[in-house]
Amino acid sequence: MVAIEEGRCVHQDIIQSGLESDVFVGSSLVNMYGKCGSMEDAWRVFNKMPSRTVVTWNAILGGCAMNGHGKEALKYFEQMCAEGVQPDGTTFICLLSACHHAGLVDEGMHCYTSMVTDYMISAKLEYYTCMVNLPGHAGHVQEVENMVMAMPWKPHVAAWMALLGACRIHGNVEMAECVARRILEMEPDNAADYGLPSNIYAAAGNRHLCENVKC
Repeated sequence: MVAIEEGRCVHQDIIQSGLESDVFVGSSLVNMYGKCGSMEDAWRVFNKMPSRTVVTWNAILGGCAMNGHGKEALKYFEQMCAEGVQPDGTTFICLLSACHHAGLVDEGMHCYTSMVTDYMISAKLEYYTCMVNLPGHAGHVQEVENMVMAMPWKPHVAAWMALLGACRIHGNVEMAECVARRILEMEPDNAADYGLPSNIYAAAGNRHLCENVKC
């Protein structure tokens, strides 16, 4: 609360100095309000700006992502494209993150496809991290497994954890065991990784297996 009040005081100083219409200042205000969780203020500043750059759009999309406004992020992206602003890699990171947190699996998959085919933006590790979490959020085990195995890099722990989470949602005990072993090989000291397999066993009624999980 202290940060947002200080930010509003700075905003008032900016208004009095006549700098609110400056695109760089306005973008910074949108970013500040978004990070403080005050999207009403972020939207108000954004909508009043006379001009916007891709940085401005990324600021509002990032705020939507951080605060769980997935559908709003998609609407702003449509508006961004309609106004002829070219999205960049950061734009799609924000979009994929917004879709993940809002459970918008199909929309997120569409954004990823558009990023690669329409805007020719090469997928990097951070994009794959967002992508494997999208179908995992809905328990689409096979889709997550295909993405993890198709990664052009060696899958990291975060990717395997996304698949493990999908196994929990879908109740796939066999695959959960396999994935948990891979995670343990990568991080042998991280006993917390076995929490999900234990939950899966319990949910499936295999409590005797749950008791045998090493923690």
